[in-house]
Amino acid sequence: MGMAPIAYVLWTKYLKQNPLNSKWINRDRFVLSNGHACALLYSLLYLSGHKEYTLDDLKSFRQLDSKTPGHPENHFPGVEVSTGPLGQGISNAVGLAIGEAHLAAHYNKPGFPVIDHYTYVFCGDGCLQEGISSEAGSLAGHLGLGKLIVFYDDNHITIDGETELSFTEDVLKRYEAYGWHVQHVKDGNHDVAGIAHALEAAQKVHNKPSIIKVTTTIGFGSAKQGTEAVHGNPLSKDDLANVKKQFGFDPAQAFVVPEDVKKVYDRTEAGKKAEAQWQEMLAKYAQEHKDLAAEFNRRVAKQLPAGWEDVLPKFTPKDAAVATRKSSQACILALGKVLPELMGGSADLNPSCFTYLDYSKDFQHHSPEGRNLRFGVREHAMSAVVNGLAAYGMFIPYGSTFLNFIGYAWGAVLLSALSGFRALFIMTHDSIGLGEDGPTHQAIEKLMLVRTTPNILLLRPADGNETAAAYITAIRQAHRPAVLALSRQNVPQLEGSSRDGALKGAYVLQDAEGGKPDVILTGSGSEVSLCVEAKQKLKDSLKVRVVSFPSWELFEEQSLEYREAVFVPGVPVVSIEAGSVTGWQKYAHASLGMTTFGASGPYQQVYKKFGLTGDNLAEKAKVAVAFYKQTPVPNLLRKPW
Repeated sequence: MGMAPIAYVLWTKYLKQNPLNSKWINRDRFVLSNGHACALLYSLLYLSGHKEYTLDDLKSFRQLDSKTPGHPENHFPGVEVSTGPLGQGISNAVGLAIGEAHLAAHYNKPGFPVIDHYTYVFCGDGCLQEGISSEAGSLAGHLGLGKLIVFYDDNHITIDGETELSFTEDVLKRYEAYGWHVQHVKDGNHDVAGIAHALEAAQKVHNKPSIIKVTTTIGFGSAKQGTEAVHGNPLSKDDLANVKKQFGFDPAQAFVVPEDVKKVYDRTEAGKKAEAQWQEMLAKYAQEHKDLAAEFNRRVAKQLPAGWEDVLPKFTPKDAAVATRKSSQACILALGKVLPELMGGSADLNPSCFTYLDYSKDFQHHSPEGRNLRFGVREHAMSAVVNGLAAYGMFIPYGSTFLNFIGYAWGAVLLSALSGFRALFIMTHDSIGLGEDGPTHQAIEKLMLVRTTPNILLLRPADGNETAAAYITAIRQAHRPAVLALSRQNVPQLEGSSRDGALKGAYVLQDAEGGKPDVILTGSGSEVSLCVEAKQKLKDSLKVRVVSFPSWELFEEQSLEYREAVFVPGVPVVSIEAGSVTGWQKYAHASLGMTTFGASGPYQQVYKKFGLTGDNLAEKAKVAVAFYKQTPVPNLLRKPW
């Protein structure tokens, strides 16, 4: 209610959209970062002419299986990004604005502004208190994203009450220090002309993002206006009737839209005309810039070029042992040459994560054509920006840091999974194997954190070929993100390593000689080589199969027949992984792993301290085989449901 004047100005006079095609690539992007105000967004989508929304949908607000859930979800038409966790939307918008600037620099030619639009954001005090928005705001100011315009709903209220309880800073001075253009409309309840004037002034500033603070009254017109009581609670019947009377409506009527209101808000004809003119220009563009237009259309359609997988490197056991983060570098450098949509960077860790495209420029205000994003030490904002680029729809974005610091970024990574984005989170230094930096940097529970989250892939390759398979898998995923967990320490190129096998999540790397195995040793990543080492130590006493297990999620998607061919029923399985043992009970009858935090020291000594060695694994395998000679071996793959 308090933001209605801002919404009226933007949606009826300035927002470029086509309600008949909510995916038109050159539309303005609108992000409702304060997602608890989503009734406003759904109303605007309905009023502006999005045929997917009806009055019945508005009546079903917050009801099960409706198109109008309690916070915006990008699965529904007209919703650019899923918002609700505060600060995420405004940070996603930085990614959307980066996408616009980069694509404009890459594709636009004189007379052909193929990509030319704004990214608008509504946000409130809550968004601007969250740390992620500070990270993203700082980055946006540095990058000079002139087509990013934020409306800050300054209503002085959060759930607890007056903002004076906890939030008394001068927000505009902070954003001015970040490098933003700042304005203040003091009477957001009535000054419609002032809001329009501020918006037009912001559009004229091309070298800075803009924030417009609009002082409003929450629940404007209600008997409880200006208080936290109208933040998330519906108005009483009497209060609702009172509000309707104040604004000239019949209190006895509900969900009625007068014809004159429909005419003001309906953008159907204007939107059809705008897209038709753009399509006409695009047809002429295709005649003069054939190759660029073909690439542009391919990316809009989210299609991958033929043969893109063929450029990935292949490895043999004769090749030198290298860390999978270095194998990843070889993969991403090869892919970047055939996939111009691949764009991203690291959180100030290029010398460690190896995700820099050395043949491209940095994305900066003076070089928006660059594909390398310098995120700085901003893990959370990095991941939200990656989500914004994924939401744009013409990118395969990536962000990189140490796996332990995915915890700093987790809010955005979680929303990536919920949103179904094709996004790559390239996480190096994935275990106690980083050694000397010690337990503050050593990931223990993070592998399991990712594995237990719906709609996300964890890919932990054991060597170069499996790393290539991890990239194939991640890029093939049109509707879910992937976390690549990569080693700091060198690992050998393994005998039996297979791309095709890794694409199935788990496969027989080295089989037992002489019939059915006595025991199966399995692990992921850098610990697979320890399984191979243990197999050698056991060659005179036990028949051992080694299973490489880079992805639980992919393996679960295989047929039961395949899964039982890998993990043979009746054979005990012993797992090893330099992370938490929790969860391995799904596949292994005994497990070696971490039950404490790590330690600082050379990684070989750290592994030995915690019993993660080929010798210890071999001994545990003997114990497991002896134990299961006395009792049946459970088939962990078969369940009663």
